[in-house]
Amino acid sequence: MITESQIRTLTQGLFSKIQFTEEPKGLYDPLRYMIALGGKQLRPRLCLTAYSLFKDEFDESILQPAAALEVFHNFTLIHDDIMDKSPLRRGKPTVWTKWGEDGAILSGDVMCIDSYRRIAMAPAAVLPQVLNLFSTTAAQVCEGQQLDMDFEELPEVPMSRYMKMIGLKTGVLIACSAKMGALIAGATEDECDNLYDYGYSLGLAFQVADDYLDAFGDEKVFGKPIGGDIVNNKKCWLTTRALEKADPLLREEILGAMDMPVATQEQRDERIARFKGFYTTLHVDEDAKYEIIRLTEEGLGYAAQSFSGVRLMTLRRLADRLVGRTR
Repeated sequence: MITESQIRTLTQGLFSKIQFTEEPKGLYDPLRYMIALGGKQLRPRLCLTAYSLFKDEFDESILQPAAALEVFHNFTLIHDDIMDKSPLRRGKPTVWTKWGEDGAILSGDVMCIDSYRRIAMAPAAVLPQVLNLFSTTAAQVCEGQQLDMDFEELPEVPMSRYMKMIGLKTGVLIACSAKMGALIAGATEDECDNLYDYGYSLGLAFQVADDYLDAFGDEKVFGKPIGGDIVNNKKCWLTTRALEKADPLLREEILGAMDMPVATQEQRDERIARFKGFYTTLHVDEDAKYEIIRLTEEGLGYAAQSFSGVRLMTLRRLADRLVGRTR
């Protein structure tokens, strides 16, 4: 069986070798910049890990589709940063702040196209299934982003709606990554489906952890300003849970705080502090940590339906690395 160390080294090397066309530089430099920013490279690592459960060596038929997942993910980040007006990504200026919104949109588009070029290198025997999985997932990610934007116009959303949104925006691509590795490796339908469900639950846990870190993380580690969701009135797990738990009087106070001005840094800091106070008063920060653990164990439960022993432990260690950021 391929070792986790080999997968980690291979994933890092895979992205140092990614090449894009040289000209026009205004189109392709943003792609090189985005890839150079690095990141957790979770999706290709999960894809390669799923593949390694069935195979003893890698070749281009899995390496390029695995790379496609990260390229596509970076495309969504370029566009997300434009829509969220985010100034930083991974601690560096976002693409739109360096090249402008129009340039960032076009570079994101060509990044999406590049991801399909790499997906097309999957083995011919499973290419139709791989393309269908990837295309369905790509559309679902867009649906999730639209719901996220729609929610900004609402004072609150039910937790069930919020979980559906993050399932589409985040969960399905992580689930797709796990299933794609299994598909290309020739796994059975049940094995593929259980890995998909494992990845989906981990994706939910990852997003809840991201929401937690947006409020309580370290900006130097998190890679972007703390409190962005609060400042932009984004619906996050913590605010949704706080509104669920609050009594009528506190609910009105939370809803009223959403109208606090954020024109200056002082006003932004004040709003962030106010919401963090709501979260800690209602113990929503601890609720989030519990939910991350619950979702992680749920995912491992799906994995246990097909795997045991060393293979299940490999999936558990990967899950722990994914969501251990909040501990």
